[in-house]
Amino acid sequence: MNRRTFLRTAGASGIPLMATPAMAASEKAPAGQLDYRRSIPVAERYDVVVCGGGASGVAAALAAGRSGLKVLLVEAHGQLGGNATSGLVSHWLGGRTGDCERWVVGGIFRSLSKEAAARGSALIPGPTQGAYQPHGWKKGQLAAGIPFDPYGVAVLLDQRIEQAGIDMVLLSEVVDAVVEEGRITHVVVMNKSGLTAIPAAAVIDATGDADVAARTGCPFDKGRDEDGLMTPTSLMFHVDNVDQDALAAYIETHRAPRFREKIAELREAGEWDFPYEIFISVQLHEKGTMMINTIRLVGIDGTDGRSLSEGMVRGRVEVQRLMELMRKHFPGFAQARVKAVAPTLGVRETRRIRGAYRLTVADLSSNRDFADTIGFSSYGWDLPDPRRPSDNPGHGQKREVTPIPYRVMVPQHITNLICPGRSISVERPVLGPLRVMAPCMAMGEAAGQAAQQAVRDDRPFAEVDTTALRRDLAAHDAIVEWE
Repeated sequence: MNRRTFLRTAGASGIPLMATPAMAASEKAPAGQLDYRRSIPVAERYDVVVCGGGASGVAAALAAGRSGLKVLLVEAHGQLGGNATSGLVSHWLGGRTGDCERWVVGGIFRSLSKEAAARGSALIPGPTQGAYQPHGWKKGQLAAGIPFDPYGVAVLLDQRIEQAGIDMVLLSEVVDAVVEEGRITHVVVMNKSGLTAIPAAAVIDATGDADVAARTGCPFDKGRDEDGLMTPTSLMFHVDNVDQDALAAYIETHRAPRFREKIAELREAGEWDFPYEIFISVQLHEKGTMMINTIRLVGIDGTDGRSLSEGMVRGRVEVQRLMELMRKHFPGFAQARVKAVAPTLGVRETRRIRGAYRLTVADLSSNRDFADTIGFSSYGWDLPDPRRPSDNPGHGQKREVTPIPYRVMVPQHITNLICPGRSISVERPVLGPLRVMAPCMAMGEAAGQAAQQAVRDDRPFAEVDTTALRRDLAAHDAIVEWE
């Protein structure tokens, strides 16, 4: 079978779409609800279906595939990488210590970082002594990130998936699932071919929004406990032709990496009316090309189609206005040009599953260790206030690295489903260090490795032997212990 095609049906049989509890209409449907029924074709069976081809999904597919499982990877965009490539958040964060001296996430993340750098598609920055470091201005987590060219990384991911013998379908979304006796039997995929049901022994929900978990009845939380509000989204864009020498000189002289004073002056003059007070730019893999991570769109719900559409339109308007101010007032950007604007929003937060365990702020503040730790993050408390996007509430002391227990990925009620990435079971502030891409890859790799036990031993994800899992991850160069 062609590795880019999976929609060959297993036979003439179909599956009635309304068989899934997630789509079943009640007998007393409210006005305006349609009882919609049809039979859809059933594709061939997979051991594992990975829903979402972002950081956690790619790692999950690669880990499951190296175990010899038959894997299908389903991605909504036209390329793999998720927000890193399609969202132009082209900066893998949370995988190294702030001094750039040690890797915190190994395994697939470290391997991809080194290969992208060897190809010239990424940089692995070293320590810096000055106030200005082009990838983050000073010692810290931006400086320790891995900036890259999104196209080059998308090509690398294509090749890795193909080399691993994994089936992949792009421009496709998992829109529902069929559940019988607490197990997913089929996932329902929609693309230009129509609706197709794919039988699966295990399902990895790497959508980042817990889409599959939510549609199969798993309990979840969304946003702040008190009002449901979520941290702002961003529309990322890249610019080139930046005079970074002029930018560096200004930052070094004024000790103003985020232009707070300049923005205050512009606000006083009536030129700056955005709801945020800082300017963030990061050099990518080439000098003069920068990612602008400044726009903060308040009030957008990443699980609501209309809200996302509104955010895209608002974001493009703000890109134009921000570029005008950058060229006019910000040193180094007078001749800058827009290279690319993301075709999708950068969403930081939506649903969080209620899992087998909930990781809390108290766990991190007390330096608690976990016997089922499958990875770490070096990122900090970064979850901007839903109404004041330049405010980033602190939550006390946090250890150098954040441990990630396996149990936070395991949802309630569905036994053959696991949810790596930013939809994990955590107290909301804990999303800050865990929502970024390097720890998401660590979680995805662990979920894909756990699928081996889930499929071959017919074992619920909640009953995976985590001692064996950690041993298997370490054998593949993952970091599961920290000293």
